[in-house]
Amino acid sequence: MFFVDTLEFEGLGNRSYLAGGPKAAVVVDPPRDVDQLIATAARRGVRIAYVAETHVHNDYVSGGLELARLTGARYLVPADAHVSFPRTPVTDGDTSEVDEHLVLRAIATPGHTPHHTSYALEDDGRAVAVFTGGSLLIGTVGRPDLVDPRLTEHLARAQHTSVHRLAATLDDEVRVLPTHGFGSFCSASQAEGDATTIGEERTSNDAFTLDVDTFVKRVLAGLEDVPAYYTHMGPANAAGPAPVDLTPPEPADAAQIAERLAAGEWVVDLRGRVAFADGHVAGSFNFEGTGKPATYLAWLIPWGKPVTLLADTPAQIAAAQRELTRVGIDRPAAAATGDPATWIRAGERLASFPRARFADLADVSERGEDVVVLDVRRGSERADGFVEGSVHIPLHELHGRVGEVPDGTVWVHCAGGMRAAIAASLLDATGRRVVAIDDGFEAAVGTGLSVTRP
Repeated sequence: MFFVDTLEFEGLGNRSYLAGGPKAAVVVDPPRDVDQLIATAARRGVRIAYVAETHVHNDYVSGGLELARLTGARYLVPADAHVSFPRTPVTDGDTSEVDEHLVLRAIATPGHTPHHTSYALEDDGRAVAVFTGGSLLIGTVGRPDLVDPRLTEHLARAQHTSVHRLAATLDDEVRVLPTHGFGSFCSASQAEGDATTIGEERTSNDAFTLDVDTFVKRVLAGLEDVPAYYTHMGPANAAGPAPVDLTPPEPADAAQIAERLAAGEWVVDLRGRVAFADGHVAGSFNFEGTGKPATYLAWLIPWGKPVTLLADTPAQIAAAQRELTRVGIDRPAAAATGDPATWIRAGERLASFPRARFADLADVSERGEDVVVLDVRRGSERADGFVEGSVHIPLHELHGRVGEVPDGTVWVHCAGGMRAAIAASLLDATGRRVVAIDDGFEAAVGTGLSVTRP
């Protein structure tokens, strides 16, 4: 008998897996914080015998090296991956006996990276699941443009070949267990659904239903901007990440918060966007703890800039700190919790800005008020429709392009409200008058606003 436990990391849009038998198990593509994997194995009563990487990751810092050190597991890394630490190099066809009658078989699947490797889990010689990392995803594949722009088309073609090899090697009922594709920007397009098999992908995935030239053309046309922090993830993983330190950060009082802001450091408020808009420390930025604070903060912040975290509770600080370590932001400079009124010095007032719906924007537009509509969605989203006359600056570019936003009160929107709140906080910190539209973009239709559709 075998088991497969799935660990979901929504902030990254990724999954890791613990799979094994009665006595021993393998961990596939672990995150930086490995304590929960160790705890999951302990609950199962199994020893972690192997840690397997499908590739050198570009979207998060791996915990593989540390997990192998802590557990004594053999660390399986594709042989062609250029890394600076001892590991067990894996090549196509290599097998590792995880437990009695349970074997992990390496299958070379280049495409997401040149060295990418999938792993088939075989029970009594029969493949029952395949860990596909950034190769075959649910309804899509991993993007091929994260290694070197000169290799992008070559790797896209390799993706097509690799997924066909998986289908030729494995039976239709074999479960496909990818690492990416659940919101990760490592996915060529966003996956739909929660589970799949080789047979289901064979009938629905573009990699199978399209010829290679058409597939490559479609993949390349759909690629979005690469998050800026990806530049730092690959080198960190290749060098061998340091262990995580999740001890609480230094407490910060109002004077310290003011000093850090004056020094140009980032003060990040993790509270919900409604609470932030109602009252916040002037100059602070809002990255909701319930959204994807690590992904968007890591994308926007100048790399290495000290971060102070503000939140309602210590538990929210701890959760955000854990997520930030996964993308290489290891130690917050300081933190504060509780009543926002305690985060400002005596005599100061909390800043605020209004929130609105698209219907409110339609009303002020109808009255002829001079407003600026700022769309901070990605280019692919805007291509599906936009408010006529709106200015388009994707959120990840806004911090460096604030000067391009025209004068006037800025009504900022995204697709649902979270990114608009981040953008509004960035603009508010510069002294601009802002209104955060907390509404789904589809609500703009029917309000009287002119919405252009393709």
